[in-house]
Amino acid sequence: MMQAGEVLVTLPTLTYNPAGSMPILDERSLEFLSHSPDQTRRIGVRLGELLEGGHLICLAGDLGSGKTTLAQGIARGWGSLDPVTSPTFVLIHQYRRADSQFLYHFDAFRVGGVGEAQDLGLGELFEDGGPLMIEWPERIAGMLPEAHLWISLRWLDESRRGLEFHARGAEYERLLRAFRKAAFGG
Repeated sequence: MMQAGEVLVTLPTLTYNPAGSMPILDERSLEFLSHSPDQTRRIGVRLGELLEGGHLICLAGDLGSGKTTLAQGIARGWGSLDPVTSPTFVLIHQYRRADSQFLYHFDAFRVGGVGEAQDLGLGELFEDGGPLMIEWPERIAGMLPEAHLWISLRWLDESRRGLEFHARGAEYERLLRAFRKAAFGG
C-alpha cells in the first residue's frame, strides 16, 4: 500500500511491486497518491511553477477524480491572477498572469469530437504559445499533438486520489524530471 507522498519511479522497464501489485513505472512516468484536495493542489502548484509557453497538460479521469482541483494548483503555481473553476459550461477559460501571459483551460467533456473542438478554436490555442490544460482529453485525442504530459487521475475514496503522470516527447520527459525533483527532491 502506498503512503502519502510515496513515489514509485525510474526503472527502465515496467515491473511490479510484489507487495501490492502496484506498477513501478519507467523514467517517463510517475505515480503519486494524494490524501487530500489540498495535497492535490500543492502537487499542481509544483507542476505549474515549471510550465512554459506551449506546454500541453492533459488531465484525464472520471467525474470527481480531481482534475479541476489539480488544475487549480497548476494555475496557482503558474502565477494566475484569476480563480480557477471547472470550465464544463464555458468550455474554455483563460487565466492571466501579471506579465500579461495567458494559461488556457479547455474542458472537452461536452465537446462532440475533434470537429467541434476545432470549431471552438482549440487548434489556435495550440498555436497561441501559452500553456494549455485540457480536461477530458481522450474525447479529442485525434487532434492532440503527439508530445504532451498526460495525467490520469482516479478516485480512490472521499479524500484520496491516484495520479499517474506520463511524459510523451523529449520536452515533457524534461518537464517530468524537473517536476519530480521539485516535488519530491529526487
